[in-house]
Amino acid sequence: MAATPAYHIAMYPWYAFGHLIPFLHLANKLAKAGHKISFLLPTKTLYKLQKFNLHPDSITFIPVTVPHVDGLPPAAETTSDVPFASFTHIMTAMDRTESDIEVLLRALKPSIVFFDFTYWMPRLARGLGIKSIYYCVVSSVTIGYIMSPARRLSGNKLTKASLMQPPLGFPDSPIKLKAHEAEVYIGRRIMKFGSDVMFCDRIYMGMSQCDAIGFRTCREIEGPYADYVGNQFDKPVLFSGPVIPEPDTSVLEEKWYKWLGEFKASSVIYCAFGSECTLEKDQFEELLLGLELTGMPFMAALKPPAGYESIELALPQGFQERIRGRGIVHGGWVQQQLILEHPSVGCFITHCGSGSLSEALINKCQLVLLPHVGDHIFQARMMSLHLKVGVEVEKGEEDGLFTKETVYKAVRTLMEEESEFSREVKTNRAKLRDFLSSKTLESSYIDSFNEQVLALLG
Repeated sequence: MAATPAYHIAMYPWYAFGHLIPFLHLANKLAKAGHKISFLLPTKTLYKLQKFNLHPDSITFIPVTVPHVDGLPPAAETTSDVPFASFTHIMTAMDRTESDIEVLLRALKPSIVFFDFTYWMPRLARGLGIKSIYYCVVSSVTIGYIMSPARRLSGNKLTKASLMQPPLGFPDSPIKLKAHEAEVYIGRRIMKFGSDVMFCDRIYMGMSQCDAIGFRTCREIEGPYADYVGNQFDKPVLFSGPVIPEPDTSVLEEKWYKWLGEFKASSVIYCAFGSECTLEKDQFEELLLGLELTGMPFMAALKPPAGYESIELALPQGFQERIRGRGIVHGGWVQQQLILEHPSVGCFITHCGSGSLSEALINKCQLVLLPHVGDHIFQARMMSLHLKVGVEVEKGEEDGLFTKETVYKAVRTLMEEESEFSREVKTNRAKLRDFLSSKTLESSYIDSFNEQVLALLG
């Protein structure tokens, strides 16, 4: 560990908390290793992240004024302030900070800058004699499958059928997209995302022109995919290590502690889809009816489905009476990390967001994977087909819909059947948990990351 700051880092992540917080997580690791970080972020958002800055003496928040863009509310700064359709305007606003960022970087004089969606950053940094690292908060599986130069050989003629197959040289052929998933990605490929730049072009340019690509994972989990990305873009690849959540020092709310305590070890299903996933009413019902079918106690923490103001109004007819005493559907926030740690929880049905997976993988619960959008799909395939530590819920090839029967089938495959497949998944799951629980894992990765950054600086 460095006794004095070995280098000065600037960070400028995309204006979304799903990017800002992972960048700050990395900043905390690097600050702990003795380095100085200038973290550039929107002015009012600065105060929302202060509690996550564990090293305020080493990490300095630098406020950036977000320019006005037509279509944005006056106070909007991040994606949390606007609906999805307005994300492109947030990106345009961020692009318009380029000249301000240049002034700041000239004054700060960092050795290196970490960025993601600002495709112009490598060019700007190079002109100032600063190295740049594209730090990617989505999995290397996703980047390799969707964004690799091998895909671009087909230009704009990429079709749904071709996207259902991995690109040339992709390391794990079982990972593929279904028809409905490929169709969504085709639309994303031509979607304008800020400053009249297409979403995929933005990422491709950033990765093509930076000095190195970083991933917040470890080689043991994503090694083949990260190496593929590095070879495709002809860039060094850096691993910052797995995202292991800090221990939650609070106490589980008494009503949940008491309810979970009524059931035997590893007997409860916990189901949660994060703070942003909203199901359609029919899929919301199928999920709950699938949980009912299992016959197991369950706790579902879900947002009300689209068009409903409360969970209660959306429940299937007679559902509450039928599951009384063994099931709870809750529409508010819960202490997920502490719930997953409870010995009664034996199965976690997850949308495969990186935060939820990180919390789950260090606990003993079995994984039922029910992804909905974007990177979550590839996270699910990696967990189920590459690492073989969970089971993905089957969906329709064309419509992407799951049923109560497929939810039931996935849960029972893991929790009841003692087939060779079930035993293999449980064995792999235990091995991965033991690996991630190693006390030296994070420190060894950040030490290696530091060495690679220093080598990059020459």
